[in-house]
Amino acid sequence: MTSIIKLTALSGAHDEGPLCYLLQVDEFKFLLDCGWDENFTMNKYIETLKRYVNQIDAVLLSFPDGLHLGALPYIVGKCGLNCPIYATVPVYKMGQMFMYDLFQSRHNTEDFDLFTLDDVDAAFDKIIQLKYSQIIEMKGKGHGLTIMPVPAGHMIGGTVWKILKEGEEDILYAVDYNHKKERHLNGGVLESISKPALLITDAYNSTYYQAKRKTRDEQLMTNILHTMRNNGNVLVAVDTAGRVLELCQLLDQMWRTQESGLGTYSLALLNNVSYNVVEFAKSQVEWMSDKIMRSFEDRRNNPFQFKHLQLCHSLSELRKIPEPKTVLASVPDLEWGFSRDLFLDWCGNPNNCIILTSRTSPGTLARNLIDQPKQKTLPLTIRKRVRLEGAELEEYLKKEKEKEQEERLKAQEKGMLSGESSDESEDEMEVDQSLLFPGKARHDLMMKSEGSRKSGGFFKQAKKAYPMFPTHEERIKWDDYGEIIKAEDFMISDHAIGDDDKKLDKELGLDGDSEMEQDMSNVPTKCVAKDMMVDINCPVIFIDFEGRSDGESMRKIVSIMKPKQLILVHGTAESTAAFTEYCKSINGINKVLSPSPHETVDATMESHIFQVRLTDALVSSLEFSKAKDAELAWIDGQIELTSSVIDTGVILEEGELTEEGEEGVVEHIKQPETSGKKKDSKSVDSVPTLEGLPTTDIPGHQEVFINEPRLMELKQILLRQGIQAEFVGGVIVCNNMVAIKRSEAGLISLEGCLCEDYFKIRELLYEQYAIV
Repeated sequence: MTSIIKLTALSGAHDEGPLCYLLQVDEFKFLLDCGWDENFTMNKYIETLKRYVNQIDAVLLSFPDGLHLGALPYIVGKCGLNCPIYATVPVYKMGQMFMYDLFQSRHNTEDFDLFTLDDVDAAFDKIIQLKYSQIIEMKGKGHGLTIMPVPAGHMIGGTVWKILKEGEEDILYAVDYNHKKERHLNGGVLESISKPALLITDAYNSTYYQAKRKTRDEQLMTNILHTMRNNGNVLVAVDTAGRVLELCQLLDQMWRTQESGLGTYSLALLNNVSYNVVEFAKSQVEWMSDKIMRSFEDRRNNPFQFKHLQLCHSLSELRKIPEPKTVLASVPDLEWGFSRDLFLDWCGNPNNCIILTSRTSPGTLARNLIDQPKQKTLPLTIRKRVRLEGAELEEYLKKEKEKEQEERLKAQEKGMLSGESSDESEDEMEVDQSLLFPGKARHDLMMKSEGSRKSGGFFKQAKKAYPMFPTHEERIKWDDYGEIIKAEDFMISDHAIGDDDKKLDKELGLDGDSEMEQDMSNVPTKCVAKDMMVDINCPVIFIDFEGRSDGESMRKIVSIMKPKQLILVHGTAESTAAFTEYCKSINGINKVLSPSPHETVDATMESHIFQVRLTDALVSSLEFSKAKDAELAWIDGQIELTSSVIDTGVILEEGELTEEGEEGVVEHIKQPETSGKKKDSKSVDSVPTLEGLPTTDIPGHQEVFINEPRLMELKQILLRQGIQAEFVGGVIVCNNMVAIKRSEAGLISLEGCLCEDYFKIRELLYEQYAIV
């Protein structure tokens, strides 16, 4: 492989943080995923990502969850990322659901302003949706590069990205894959790809042992049945639109089975977008397992047409469902959202049960419960959004009124106050003037009608009119379909109050108005928080439904694939070190790299390829010679190792590019002794600069002939120029005067009398070379 390949780990290296990597292939830079942690922490990773935003040429998204695309709305909406973003159709649709739910979960309990729903929409509008095995060619700097998504398992639409440079071997980016078939998904196809030039994969599960699927299913069913028979509720903490589909299908099948005895109990899915998630799942059957496809094609049976699973979007809807009940609630880390609310409500009752389905990031509530199962008391911050009341409400309304008056006065000054149409607003304008200028109003018992036009028409006009107090008669508006209906006139407020919320409100010192259940979108609110010690009396169980390949499977897959080079990312320091040692022992893997956070590793296979930046003055002085599809020039210059942040030059490569049909360069370089110089710490791009030598210092050089013309092609060229040419014993004889032959060393020689034909044939031969 003759390309320059570098990988920078922006996040997700030697730890379990969000995944984000910058892959450079020659001049083209891919951003591989752009996740964010569960708490949307503004850490060094985000600051580093901001600096690279203007250098990114394309973004590749693997999965729809927050750990793989959580930062996308922020870097598009707030940082100005403007490049193509590629993802499969399900990652696009389910990714939107993930971000809507995450935003709403935060907004329900705090003033979240890192990004808005408009930023989410703007980010996903940039996504180019692909199907599996669809080949996309890059443009501009990425000419010759192609990308192709292949199935990865784990979540619907999950992707292993295959990046191919024209005429070279492929690069694979495969993280969080699952090779095993599941109820709703086929397994990944990673093991079918053999000997890639570079494999970028994770070490997350390299030391993890996973129980069999049957054992895990039985454990889940046993715990649910035992809890509900004791009149307790079960909280299953799940994600929004990824692994929740597997659990929904599993639990609905359990409820349908009469032998299970679960049919009499309630089953619910609770998140802010539950209806949309299920509808999207129904419409994406072609992305699911072969079994589901056959069932749909033969019997038109959609597995996501649930019989027992009830969809809820709020706690008030959930309370209408009779107990005991099993609730699948987002989010899995218990830091925000409905899962945290239900955890606080239910953890004090020993009859209830909390089931965690995935290992979230270290430091989250769910991870603490998994790592410390015996801990029965936890300090937690309880957050809630409540209505403004009393002095706070009056102050808020006063500010809003002042703001409206200022805007109205500004609009009046600019002449922007106008009605919807001149004929509808004539009477309204008169009323407004009487309200704005009360001193001009008349209050006589009898007066001439104000605002009436003086008419000298044929018909008699009433001279006097009885006045009315200023009033505004609301006109009925309609469109092509009839009267326009205002939705707010038909809204019914929900005042359902739960006992658990009353208790929580009392502890927070709030009124028992159940603010969390009411629509807060059109009323002034504030967020309150309180630190409390929470007793955990119910059992908390972790059952692995992550859907990732375990350590043993990962080792087998890598040994089957035998990549020439391997880069390991995303995993604890221990799991990364263990997997690195194993991969080094596999024959056929030449190099194993494991970058640290913010470290750049070089995966270039050819050692004699270098990347330099040419100054504008040097480029303008070059004289290029064309040979087939390549243009070549000779450079006499010296390398300056002082790098610059601003890229004003052209990046070219030395040596091997002449074989790739791209612009190449043959260099005679004098490198000064600058080993003692330190690199500029502020520089983002450390590519050295090539500057031209002064004219007096340029040494002479012998001409270099670049190309390998074939004798057969040369004969055709001579015939087209009217020169008689024929082969005689492997030698081209031209006009019986000049002979062209190739030596054993591959050199072409020209022999004959010095005549007009000789010089004409020599000129045609020289035209087949790039002479520099």
